Amino acid sequence: MRLCDEPIDVRGGADGDPAQFLWRDRLWRVLRVQASWTETGTWWDGPHARAMRGDEQGAGVDGHDLLAEETIWRVEAARGRQSDVGVYELAQVVAGSPADRGSWRLRRVLD
Repeated sequence: MRLCDEPIDVRGGADGDPAQFLWRDRLWRVLRVQASWTETGTWWDGPHARAMRGDEQGAGVDGHDLLAEETIWRVEAARGRQSDVGVYELAQVVAGSPADRGSWRLRRVLD
């Protein structure tokens, strides 16, 4: 397993599941969704929580990190017609900072 944590562009299918994603200027098509789940962010270690503890690094934050939530999609995907199939975890921000909401990232590549 490799941690990536890189931004990606995702196109959804008619059912709302990811259908394709663009990573490192290459288009990957989703063949199958293995699983999906929702995770909350690390609110206890975010800037708002640090501000509540009196840490100066957290001063002046808006508290959206306490609401952070992502939907994770574990998918089988392939690049092109003859490519080997790989398993990827795509993460979409569904709650938290308005600037981040709706954004996608490639979280992991499972070898």
